[in-house]
Amino acid sequence: MTEITLLDGGMGQELVARSGDAPTPLWSTQVMIDHPGLVRQVHADYFAAGATVATTNTYAIHRDRLLKVGMEDRFAALHTQALAEAASARAEHGSGRIAASLGPLVASYRPETHPPHAEAVAKYDEVATILAPAVDILLAETVASLAHARAILEGAAGHGRPVWLSVTVDDTDGSRLRSGEPLSDLGPVLKKGGAAAVLANCSAPEAMAAALELLGGFGLPFGAYANGFQQITKEFLKDSPTVDALSARPEMTPALYADFAMRWVGMGATIIGGCCETTPAHIAEIAARLRAAGHTIV
Repeated sequence: MTEITLLDGGMGQELVARSGDAPTPLWSTQVMIDHPGLVRQVHADYFAAGATVATTNTYAIHRDRLLKVGMEDRFAALHTQALAEAASARAEHGSGRIAASLGPLVASYRPETHPPHAEAVAKYDEVATILAPAVDILLAETVASLAHARAILEGAAGHGRPVWLSVTVDDTDGSRLRSGEPLSDLGPVLKKGGAAAVLANCSAPEAMAAALELLGGFGLPFGAYANGFQQITKEFLKDSPTVDALSARPEMTPALYADFAMRWVGMGATIIGGCCETTPAHIAEIAARLRAAGHTIV
């Protein structure tokens, strides 16, 4: 059958849940600071569940976020800590790849806050310079607009690692980016930017089929990893939000989520996993379904 790359599931929400701490605007970064070793344990649990890629806990490590809390001087050290925790889990597991998460600048789901092109490129280049030597893949996550896609592909280029671009789409119309721009317009951006794969992430599972119909036409390996949020609330779209403004969908069990994931595989997706509010149990269920269907997890 098909070779499928199985990504891990949500990191930030899993860290917040395991820590028991009240969420902060620094999100998963704060948990990593307060609970050294917890990130490594989450990575280890995803490897044990069947994931073949560990996504680093670097999504939210950006200077603008750290500057607000007087921690900009820890920018490089926090990236190094996240890389070390992923590397430790992989070494213990004995196999797997590491994907460096490059999250949105300023805020998620808010394309209007994306910085001017030159500024964004420089910031992404700085992050990629730190991450690339220690990882196998640069994973540009939750890309909400064409401008965001152009900037992150340019900033991540030239670092000797394949760049996988993952977009976030409208939860009710997966054929459009969060910006409202047609997903079909992404093709030339991917080609010019040299993307090695294209995915959709951190959107409702129900929106992914429409997205994949378009992503599958770009001539690249493609896939999806959805979230388990009820909706992206207005409270979360304010400045410096905390994740307690979002609620998980209680019905999004591992079995139901795996139903969606197997439909994506049926559409030709070869890279699948989970985003926020998915857990090692969700990944384990997908792994079991893939093996039962005769696929090879790589």
